Amino acid sequence: MALDTKCRELENEAAAPGNGGVSNRDLQLLHMPVGESEPSHILNCDGYSVACYENAVPPFVESELERLYGNIFSSLSEITVCRGVNIGNISTCMVREGGELVSMLLFLREKTRVQVLNEGARISGVELQRFADFIFSTYASVKVISLHAVTAETGGMRLPMQRFNCLEDIVLTLPDTAEEYRASLGKATRNYLGRYQNKLKRSFPSYRHVVYTGEEVQEKHVRDIIQLNRARMAEKGRVSNKDEEEVQRVLQLARSHGLVSVLEIDGRVCAGTINYQAGSNYFLDVISHDSEYNDYRLGTLCCYFTICECIARGGREYHFLWGQNDYKYRLGGIERGLDHLAIYRSRKHMVLSCDVVLRNLARRHERQFRLWLQAPERRDNPVLRLAIDLARGLRQRKLQAVQPEAELQAKAANS
Repeated sequence: MALDTKCRELENEAAAPGNGGVSNRDLQLLHMPVGESEPSHILNCDGYSVACYENAVPPFVESELERLYGNIFSSLSEITVCRGVNIGNISTCMVREGGELVSMLLFLREKTRVQVLNEGARISGVELQRFADFIFSTYASVKVISLHAVTAETGGMRLPMQRFNCLEDIVLTLPDTAEEYRASLGKATRNYLGRYQNKLKRSFPSYRHVVYTGEEVQEKHVRDIIQLNRARMAEKGRVSNKDEEEVQRVLQLARSHGLVSVLEIDGRVCAGTINYQAGSNYFLDVISHDSEYNDYRLGTLCCYFTICECIARGGREYHFLWGQNDYKYRLGGIERGLDHLAIYRSRKHMVLSCDVVLRNLARRHERQFRLWLQAPERRDNPVLRLAIDLARGLRQRKLQAVQPEAELQAKAANS
C-alpha cells in the first residue's frame, strides 16, 4: 500500500468519533519521507513539531538543505567533505508546520556545548528560538549553542547571547538576463569590460570560454586554476592554503556541486573560476589568471563570463564570499554581514561559560580592528599597510589554532 494512502486512512481513523487508537506520533512518523528512520526525540508544540535524529542524518537531508537555505556552506557535502566532519557524529533537528518541513539544522553536541553546522544561511528568529528551546529542554547539560557565519534575526530572542560580525559575504542579486545585468553595472565598468573584451578578441581571436558542471569537471582544469591562484598569491608575498589535501576536497565538492569556468588561449588555461551551486545560488571559491595576461584583465573578464553563465542557468544570487576585493564591487556585489552567535541557557550559565564569553569578546575586537585597518582611508598608509600584513599573517596562523568550533569538529571527525 502506498505511504500517502496509508497516511490518509490512519488520519480518517484518528478523526472518527470515539477513536483514540492512532496517536499524533504515529501520524507524524507516517508523514516522514520514505527511508527516514524514527527520530530519537519528538517534541509536539502549538502549531509545530520538532524531530531530532541523534548522530544520524536521514537520506533526504541534502536536497532539503538546498531547498531551505540555498547555501553551499549549509550543505551536507561541504560539511563532510571540506570541513571533514564525520557524518556519524552529526545530529539533525527538523521542524514541521502542518506536515511541511520548514527548518533543518545540523549540529554537533559535546558535553556542555552544541555547535550548529549550518553556515552562511539566513535563519529566522522563530527558527532560532525553536531550536534553542528544543536543545535546552532536551539536553540538560548544554550551556551554550554556537552558530558561525550566519545571517540571523535575534530581536525577539528570550535568551542571553553574544553576537558579533565575523565575516562579510559580497553578494550579487542576479537579474533574468545577461543584458539586464550588464545594463545594471556602472558606465565605467561597462566601458572597462567592453574595452578589455575587445582587446582580447583582437589579440587572441581563437580564445574560448567553457563551463563544466558536476561530473563534467576535469581534474586538470581544477589543478590549473588553483596553480594560477598560488602563483598570483606568491607574487603578492602570500601563501595559498590550497595544499594537496585541500585540492582533493575541492575536486570532490566540484564533482557534486561544481561549476568550473575556464578561459583558454591556444588550448591553455589562462584564467578560471571554481564555483559551487546550492539551489539557485552560486558561490565563488577560487579565481585566478595567468600574470602573462595582466594587460587583458582576464580574471575580471572570466568572472564576468561566469556570472553571465549563472544567469543563463537561472541563478538568483552569485556570492563572491569574503574578501573586500575591488572587482567584486565593480561587478555589482553588495556586502552582507555574517555573524557569530553564542546563545546561553541563562545568565547564570553565561557566567559559568566565561571562557566562551571571553574568547568571543577577543574575536569580536580582533575583527573590529582588522576592519578598521582595511578602511579605504587607511589602505595607502605604509605603516598601517605593514600592520595589515602582520594581521593577515596572524590570521593565517590562527587557521591552524584551536578554536571552539574547530576543536569540536575535529573531535567529531576523528572519532
